[in-house]
Amino acid sequence: MKKEHPPIKFGKTGVLLINLGTPDSTNWFDIRKYLKEFLSDRRVIELNPILWQIILNLFILTFRPSKTAKAYKEIWMKNENMSPLLYYTKKQTEKTSEYFKGENLIIDFAMRYGNPSIKSKIVKLYSEGCENLVILPLYPQYAAATTATVCDEVYRTLMNMRWQPSLQIIPHYESNPLYIEALVKSINKKISEIDWKPDLILASYHGIPKKYFDKGDPYHCYCHKTTRLISEKLDSIEIKTTFQSRFGPQEWLQPYTDKTLEELPKIGKKNVLAVCPGFSSDCVETLEEILIQGKESFMVSGGENFDMVPCLNDSDDHILLLKSLIENKI
Repeated sequence: MKKEHPPIKFGKTGVLLINLGTPDSTNWFDIRKYLKEFLSDRRVIELNPILWQIILNLFILTFRPSKTAKAYKEIWMKNENMSPLLYYTKKQTEKTSEYFKGENLIIDFAMRYGNPSIKSKIVKLYSEGCENLVILPLYPQYAAATTATVCDEVYRTLMNMRWQPSLQIIPHYESNPLYIEALVKSINKKISEIDWKPDLILASYHGIPKKYFDKGDPYHCYCHKTTRLISEKLDSIEIKTTFQSRFGPQEWLQPYTDKTLEELPKIGKKNVLAVCPGFSSDCVETLEEILIQGKESFMVSGGENFDMVPCLNDSDDHILLLKSLIENKI
């Protein structure tokens, strides 16, 4: 009697929403582990790897985790016991899945650094019968240090698997009309909620070293394109592009957000509304770096009013955008 073939699931499509990542907790060791994985990525730090590992392990991973842990403690969601980035990425996945009920489609999420890993989720989708894979990096503006490193990890995972699905990657959506519309509506909503009129809207994007731009990374251009498209739909409010979160002594994309916030009151811009279009979810870079540190430095420098537009997070407009991006690939 012939041995029966084991049952195999098949015929499904898996969609993986992928965000940057988050430590598992605000514990020093969890922060260090997360930073080590993130800062060991050669797409993120393009230095001699041997020299960089010495600097990273001897100096940065000795002193930086305490500072980073302090920042995460400021914004950690204590009731949920998770970072806002993880919370909103889960919500985005759940709400987007609602639109595709009854179809042979599984929508899940992963983090480029930390948990849940890209590898674990691809293996999970395979076990559930996904023969087609759609990757949606949650970075509106393409950069090698964000979108490309997500692709790197997806490819590395597949290289070590005998099974190979069909693969599609949604690369960037910096000028998608639904994305721009969602941002404009979020800005107008915030303006309607505050009792002062902004002199300026500060569009702050995560920075990259200038040498990456000089080597051909299109990120800088995509950021300015997003800002231009937003400004075309806003009613006569000046909007300025800046770049935040620089790291190390080298020159990064300018103007710098922190320096700009210190200078604005001196030129009469004392009422500022910030927006962070490059972040799909609120996180330590938006909530702690901009809404806490940025606001403090702006007010100390003579500012009168400061607020920040929340990221698109799990808003209805954002979910419609994610739904549309997925539908175009399946």
